[in-house]
Amino acid sequence: MSALALMSRTARRIEDATPAHRDRAVDGLRALALLAVPTGHWLLGGFTLSPDGALHNASPLGAFPGFAPVSWVLQMLGIFFLVGGYASVLSYRRRKGSTRAWLGGRLARLGRPVLGVTAVWAALLPLLHFGLGVPVDTLRTASTLVVQPLWFVGVYTVVTALTPYCVRAARRLGVWAAAPLLGSVAVVDLLRYGPYADAVPSWLSLLNVLPGWLFAYQLGVSWGEGRVPRRHAWALLLGGAALFAALLLLFGYPASMVGVPGEARTNSHPPSLLVLALAAAQSGAAVLLRDRIGALLRRPALWAPVVVVNLSAMTVLCWHQTAMLAAAVPAAYAGEVPGLVGAPDSAGWILARLAWMPVFAGLLVLIGRYARRFESPWTGAGPARRALAGVLAAGFGVFALGL
Repeated sequence: MSALALMSRTARRIEDATPAHRDRAVDGLRALALLAVPTGHWLLGGFTLSPDGALHNASPLGAFPGFAPVSWVLQMLGIFFLVGGYASVLSYRRRKGSTRAWLGGRLARLGRPVLGVTAVWAALLPLLHFGLGVPVDTLRTASTLVVQPLWFVGVYTVVTALTPYCVRAARRLGVWAAAPLLGSVAVVDLLRYGPYADAVPSWLSLLNVLPGWLFAYQLGVSWGEGRVPRRHAWALLLGGAALFAALLLLFGYPASMVGVPGEARTNSHPPSLLVLALAAAQSGAAVLLRDRIGALLRRPALWAPVVVVNLSAMTVLCWHQTAMLAAAVPAAYAGEVPGLVGAPDSAGWILARLAWMPVFAGLLVLIGRYARRFESPWTGAGPARRALAGVLAAGFGVFALGL
């Protein structure tokens, strides 16, 4: 059987196994947002090589600020939180046990893959350093990259725990339940960037973390409750786009949606009002395009990849940086390698990095074949193994965060 015939047969089998009630548009949006995470990190992240052979983080945005609009397209966490809120409502309605049991199941699904990747890396660190001679600075760079996407899981865990309250707010206020969250972020931004910014403590920006990401999740909950009609979706799209433009052009917000080395301000850590403006516009567009996306995904050839990505969601999120490091760390022994190791400051680097992207994707698929087991319940792991995994994960966290 040819590869094409095998793929067609697999796609048809996935199609036949899909329940009629499955919301394909929501799954498609989730898969798109998921794939944007590794794409953004692989495309906008690079490495420089120090004289001692250690890798350090770098970004092409420092040399090419005109590429900032690429980050607008790839920053799709707003969509991810939107569909997360929508899916949580559906799951919450179908729960058969208590709310506590429902939350426990949801949080366990998030926690297992995180515990797995951090425990594995904790075991790898001494092997890489003492066994293979990888510099400590390279290991710190690698650990930072591995931990970088995991903050999302922590925030997502908190907003998931707030689902029952979000449902109540949505039933009472509809789409307007997200407005206080937008207002909260606006107030904090005014304090930290306004005329009295010098008198404001730096920790105040952390107040934006929860409302900043809960905003799109609350919109998704309201959407799942049927409280985001098309007129409100148009208001989100147009209002979000107008606010986004005003913040960029009139209020001097950084153009990049991701942090740029050397820049004093960042939009995403913690989220600024610009992130919420983009999330509002994306959410409005998602609601408006839902029917078209759903119709498009009736094609088995398009639907099958969406199913595969969704089934491996946490594996993609937790292990995509490891895939890039699996190529970069060995390459560092050869010196600078175009598009992989070396200053990301030329058009040649960008073209070479694009050529490396399929390699990263292939490595992620290979790693995922083994790492995906962490997404399933750890039925074969006894208390001792689970405790060991927890200790290893904690140790890795201490090393990665430099505590």
